[in-house]
Amino acid sequence: MRRTWWVERAMAPWRGLWTWLLWVPGVLLLVALNSALTLAPVGVGVLLLAPVLVLARSLADVYRREINKWTDTRIERPYLPAPEPERGLTGVLHRLRWLVSDPATWRDLLWLAADPLVGAFTAALPALLILYGVWGWLLAGGMADVITVHGGQDWYGFIQIGGPRALDASGEPATAVLGTVLIVAGFLSGPKLLNVYGRWGRVLLGPTEASRLKLRVQHLTETRSDAVDASAAELRRIERDLHDGAQARLVAMGMSLGAIEHLLDKDPEKARVLLAEAREASATALRELRDLVRGIHPPVLADRGLAEAREASATALRELRDLVRGIHPPVLADRGLADAVRALALDLPLKVETDIELAGRPEPPVESAAYFAVSEVLANAVKHSGARRVWLDMRHDGGMLRITITDDGRGGASPENGSGLRGIERRLGTFDGVLALSSPAGGPTIVTMELPCTLT
Repeated sequence: MRRTWWVERAMAPWRGLWTWLLWVPGVLLLVALNSALTLAPVGVGVLLLAPVLVLARSLADVYRREINKWTDTRIERPYLPAPEPERGLTGVLHRLRWLVSDPATWRDLLWLAADPLVGAFTAALPALLILYGVWGWLLAGGMADVITVHGGQDWYGFIQIGGPRALDASGEPATAVLGTVLIVAGFLSGPKLLNVYGRWGRVLLGPTEASRLKLRVQHLTETRSDAVDASAAELRRIERDLHDGAQARLVAMGMSLGAIEHLLDKDPEKARVLLAEAREASATALRELRDLVRGIHPPVLADRGLAEAREASATALRELRDLVRGIHPPVLADRGLADAVRALALDLPLKVETDIELAGRPEPPVESAAYFAVSEVLANAVKHSGARRVWLDMRHDGGMLRITITDDGRGGASPENGSGLRGIERRLGTFDGVLALSSPAGGPTIVTMELPCTLT
């Protein structure tokens, strides 16, 4: 532990010197930026500006990495999310606009301009003191005569090493002592000044509160999208498992029970074999459904008659099919949102007029959310509004899916009166969607839903 402490203290000045020397490529980038701006009026500079700014970001990333590695300061990348890449001149201009409009770009350039001076008095100062102290030892060892003979500087700090008050034998120890003091001061101040440099770097190279908030929003949006996609994929998996596993077993069991009815009088022994197979299929299906379907009860084949067992099997199969359709309706998966909503409208006991214009399909999670939101609103109209007619309008415009549902019922609907509308708000809110409700007493009720999405 003691050895590590001394190693860190000994290395701090040289780490600071190395970080400070990054000002050399930084100055070259500033020269290149000036050239690009000068050539901008003739068009060439516009093409050069984006690469120069990208290189400046890369150099700033090197600064951040070194500061994070060698100091107590942690600096995050402050840049705003990059736009989708585009080809051609339009893509270059969009990328340039993104770079120029990001405040972090200008703070990087300010850092590159100010760092040579600030770094010289913080990160690099301990190493410069040590080197100057070593120079004092060389002067005390006999280099003073060589330097003054060749016209070099005749002062070392406040000690004259040439001229009428040149260094003599009694003055050489003073130079050595001063050099020793500078060397010790450099090693002792190295870690502290390096940390001061790190805090200065956080001021310009770190994110502001505004950019940190935008980055946080981007992170939450990405993680939310991943969670929604994972949830949708899990529901699809459950749907496939139900369809290919338990549902198939229940269908086979129903067919076996039908065959048993015909074999009871003709071939009782064969009927017993099929009965045992049906019972085993029922138990297997129950095990598969135990964690997914709570409404299917244990097999009644052993406890009740054959007819009741067959009826229980048919009922379980109907419940299972309803469950599978409720997870993700087949028409929604096969035909898309527009046809799924039209099919939903045809099943209602009300007259529903639909006006749907969609030139494509939204992302599957958004599509599913929109479908079930429409289903809930239409179900509310049937159950609570007393309406005779419903009008449904759906279209995509300006990156927004807009759905308007109007009924001629009694009105008076409110999110406070039940959990249905609040559930729709929560479902849409997952995708930054909103719900607006207008339902005065006496009607009509107008529900408007908006979901940001792109069509494919």
